[in-house]
Amino acid sequence: MRSRVPRGRVGQDRWLVSYADFVTLLFGFFVVLYAFARVDQKKQTQVVQAIDSAFKSMGVFSDFNQTTGAQDAASPANAAMREEMLTPMQVKYDLDRIRQDLALMLAKQIASHTISLEMGRDGLVISLREAGFFDSGSATPKAAALPALHQIADRLGATPYDLRIEGHTDNVPIHTAEFDSNWELSSARATHIARLFLEMKAIPADRLSAAGYAEFHPLASNDTAEGRAENRRVDLVVLPRAKIDFAASSDAARSGPWRKVTDE
Repeated sequence: MRSRVPRGRVGQDRWLVSYADFVTLLFGFFVVLYAFARVDQKKQTQVVQAIDSAFKSMGVFSDFNQTTGAQDAASPANAAMREEMLTPMQVKYDLDRIRQDLALMLAKQIASHTISLEMGRDGLVISLREAGFFDSGSATPKAAALPALHQIADRLGATPYDLRIEGHTDNVPIHTAEFDSNWELSSARATHIARLFLEMKAIPADRLSAAGYAEFHPLASNDTAEGRAENRRVDLVVLPRAKIDFAASSDAARSGPWRKVTDE
């Protein structure tokens, strides 16, 4: 004779089904957050595919990849979606991970003081010194600087953030056949870097902007040759779309008229 489970016992255990589904979803959520925080595109895709496969077998999601945008993380819509999934603290951590990755990639240039990295008031600042990237009075990047620019573009292309390219000069006037003033030179340098990144197809056009500031945002005094050399630069500012006060949580508060960029 078949034994029957008491009706009351079935009702008491039914919560286990919902609880198991909740735990599974919660686990998947935190795994996705971890993958995004590391900003490792290859590993992120592998994790998403694994979760996608598991969820599909359970019938939880019909297409998890479409939900996260992992199939096309470089598209503008998906990039914005990825950033929106991060809290301000996660964005700060994310930018610091990018800074650490670039510090390893560009260790030679950092040691030679042609590149410096720091968290600025708006985001991560990658400062390209004129000595390493441009001839005096020229807006065309040196051929020897192209590998470093490729590395930077590839790393930033795997992120969801905007990039503002800023050209800066010292206060020595310039008047050549190509440039009438430091405004034209600084703007041209920023625009050349932006165009180069577009030609590399590393960063979407809607995430890029370029501006020239001439001599009006110096890092150091223009009274010395060393200070003028430090002021001649192009800054790549990695910008979260959400407004975050980086200076409030950074020990490296701005002490100069603009922002102080230090070598590591």
